[in-house]
Amino acid sequence: MKSYLAKPGDIERKFVVFDAEGETLGRLAVKIVNALRGKDKPTFTPHVDTGVNVIVINAAKVVLTGGKETGKVYLRWTGWLQGQRAETAAQMREKHADRLIREAVWGMIPHGRLGRAQYRKLKVYAGAEHPHAAQKPEIVK
Repeated sequence: MKSYLAKPGDIERKFVVFDAEGETLGRLAVKIVNALRGKDKPTFTPHVDTGVNVIVINAAKVVLTGGKETGKVYLRWTGWLQGQRAETAAQMREKHADRLIREAVWGMIPHGRLGRAQYRKLKVYAGAEHPHAAQKPEIVK
C-alpha cells in the first residue's frame, strides 16, 4: 500500500475567514497555521502547499492572557546603526493591530521557500470588513 502524495495540480484553493474577536492569540495562530499549511486536511503533504487562503478579521480584538499586553516586547531592526526598536504588545495593537497575528503566525510557519509561499496566503484586517467577498469565503468557528 502506498501513501497518498498530493500533487500541486490536484489542490483546490478556497478562502476561509477566522474571526479573532475574543480569541487567545497563540491558540488562534495555531489554527491559522494549520489551515495555511493544510494540516487540517487528510490530503496533507509536507512538501506541497495543500493549504487554503486565510482571512483574519477583528485582529484588534485578539486577547493576550496574563501580563503579556504590557510585558511582551516585539523587537525589530531598522537597518541603521543603533536602529533596534522595541514596542510592547499594547503599543503594537494601537499602531498596527494586524501585526500581532502576523508575528505569531510567522513564528509558527516553516522558514523556507514553501513556508514563505504559505505565509503570503494570509490576509489580516484590524476591523470586521475585508475586500474578499467575491471569493465567497467560508467562516470557520
